[in-house]
Parts: sequence; C-alpha cells; structure tokens
Amino acid sequence: MIINSIDLMNQQTVQLRQGREKVLDAGDPRPILERFNMLGEVAVIDLDAAMGRGSNADIVRDLLPLGRCRIGGGIRTAESARRWLDAGAARVILGTAATAETLSQVPRDRVIAALDARDGNIVIEGWTRGTGAKVAERMRELGQYVGGFLVTFVETEGTLSGLPVERASELAELCRTLGCRLTVAGGVRTPAEVAALDAIGVDAQVGMAVYTGLIHPADALWACLRTDRADRLVPTMVCDARGTALGLVYSDAESLRAAYDEQRGIYHSRKRGLWRKGETSGTTQRLLRIDADCDRDCLRFTIDQTGAGFCHNGTWSCFGQTGGLGELERRLITTAAQAAAGTGDAASYTARLLGDATLLSAKLKEEAAELSAETSRERVASEAADVLYFTLVKLRAHGVNLVDVERELDRRALKLQRRPGDAKP
Repeated sequence: MIINSIDLMNQQTVQLRQGREKVLDAGDPRPILERFNMLGEVAVIDLDAAMGRGSNADIVRDLLPLGRCRIGGGIRTAESARRWLDAGAARVILGTAATAETLSQVPRDRVIAALDARDGNIVIEGWTRGTGAKVAERMRELGQYVGGFLVTFVETEGTLSGLPVERASELAELCRTLGCRLTVAGGVRTPAEVAALDAIGVDAQVGMAVYTGLIHPADALWACLRTDRADRLVPTMVCDARGTALGLVYSDAESLRAAYDEQRGIYHSRKRGLWRKGETSGTTQRLLRIDADCDRDCLRFTIDQTGAGFCHNGTWSCFGQTGGLGELERRLITTAAQAAAGTGDAASYTARLLGDATLLSAKLKEEAAELSAETSRERVASEAADVLYFTLVKLRAHGVNLVDVERELDRRALKLQRRPGDAKP
C-alpha cells in the first residue's frame, strides 16, 4: 500500500523537488520513523551517500531498531548491501549498482532494484543523463535477482502533479510475470491514487504529499480498504504485542486517523461513536502497528495493553482467559508489583527469587543442566518448563518483557552472516 519515505541530508529529514531543490526540512527522523512504522515498511534514503558527498550511516543505524526499514542511497557493492542487511534492514535498495553480478550475491527476497525513468527511459547521474535503456527491458534483465523494483517517475517526482497510473499498471503486469513486487514513486498526491495503485498490486512510495499534508497516511490506508457492511465499518482484530487475539472491534475513517495520530487504541463503537479504549476504565492501549489483511476487508491493531486486559469482564482477551508464556509473564508482572509494594504473598517463591539474585542464578544453571541431560519427550518438556519459568523471572527482575526477547530473535533472523556457534571452552 503506502510506503512512507524518509530522505536524509545532513542527519535531517528533507524533501527535494526533482532531486535537486530542497523544499522542506522536517528535522529529526527518529520520531518520524516511529510514527511511519505503524503502517509498515519505511523507505530510508541516504541522499548524501547517493550523491557522493557524505554519509548519514550513523543515524540510519540508529533508525533500524525503531522500525522496519528499506535502506537505500549509496549502496554500490554487494558487501555494503550485506552489511546493511546484517545491521537489521528489512531490504536494501540498489540503484546504478543493481547489476546481475552484484545482485546475485544478495538474497533475492531482500533486495530492490531502483530504476529512475523519464518517459519510460532510464536516467542516471541525478537524472541528468539518459542511458538509452527502457525500464521494461532492465526489469526483464534483473527480475530473477530481485524481490522488487522501485520505479521513480522523474518527470512528476516531487511535483505533486499526480502519478501516471496507467504506466504503473503496465509495469505491474510485467512484475507479476517476473515474480516481483512493484513500488512506484513520483507525484502521488491523493489517497485515491494510493488506493488505485494498491488495487493493481503496486505500493506507492510517498514523501512530499505526506510532509506537506496533502495525504494523511491513515487516510491512504483507509482508501485501500473495502467492506460490504451497510454502515461501512471495517472489522478490526485487536492483538497484543505477542500476537494473541484480544477482541473484535470496528474502525471507520475517523477512528483510524485518530488512532494513528494519537498512537492509541481508538475505534468506532456502534453505540458511542469514537471510542478511545480505556478512557474511563484506565485499561488504555498504546498502538504499535496497523495491518490490513490480504483482501483489504479487515484490519489488525497490534497494541500494548495496560491493566487487567482488553475485555470488560476483566480478562486479557474477550475469548476467555489465555494461557502459555504470555499468561505466565502477566502473573510474574503482578507478583513483582506486589512484592515492590510489600502487599504480596510472603511465601511466594517468585517473590523470593526476585529478591535473591544469587538463588535465581543458581536455579537457572541447575535447571539448564537438567534439561540438557534429559532424553525422554516427557522429561524434556518438564525440564524446559522449569527453564522457561526461571528465565521469565530473570527477565522480570531486569524489567525485560518477553516481546523484547522475541524482537531480538526477529532481528537476528535478518542477519546473513552467522557465527559458527561452537561451544565455548
């Protein structure tokens, strides 16, 4: 759908017209990325590196832990592309360096080839020199090496004059035959244009229109949705940060925009209208992410839930009491809070462990050793449960949540280069 863009010059977020004239300076990219990240991947482009007059690598590395980033600008070798992927980039974008030789050394599904086009012809060197090559020809040459293409329509880029959807449609059809995803940039100015592109399977990379207020990102998402309900509401599944379904609610254009702006769980109540979850009960939600399903007729809100839970019955989920590691973690959080306040069960073993780091360390080592020695299915499960319990207590003692561990595992999964993993002496 919409790929929000952050272009960097001198450590700041900027927007250029026709790649040359700086139109605006939006400041520190960190808060911008945190907001953009709610709607999916964000394109982060180092303009200084692309133009060969410096680098914003340090701030790009700061941005990577904050969201899912497509990194581009100045990536001219397979080695530098792999370094960015190892650093946590979801994908890398290669421009003039996008050759078969270079691309073949990078995982296909994590690389995008950027093609700048004027009237269907590829241009380079800051859009000043034509190559004589056609966009479609280059796509056919590189299609087997990349997971996607970013095509910038130079004649409309930064002008807010509208993007040539018909030409994008032709390229999208070619991408489908190549097994690639197409992203286009250059002139998108309305949510309707984003929706028109989404309908043909194309993502719209948007910069100027968002920064100048012509497009509100939530409005662009809403324009892509469809519903067969008479009231035009869109079913919205609410999930916690670990993916547990908490309940089903509804969204409309107003509530979606408010949720994005306030970064809160805000929905449309069929009885009350705009509904800010927890405004009276105190069980508020911090909005982490919004996703549309593949058919564009349902939303998923990923939220950080406070209080006893989402349901008015006092449970974490409207589907009844949950279990597993998430429920164990919530019990440990309660125990830790009670222990800190001096109101908990004096005989609680968890409270004892939280107050005795030496005992907790010893139990972790003991249970890990017992798990490593077991061979039967039943005993392995039992000993693993012990290890997980003491591990979660250790996390709680240091204020670390289970979702933090899962995010670290997800981050490691992005790495290309692996350590041998041999046992330490």
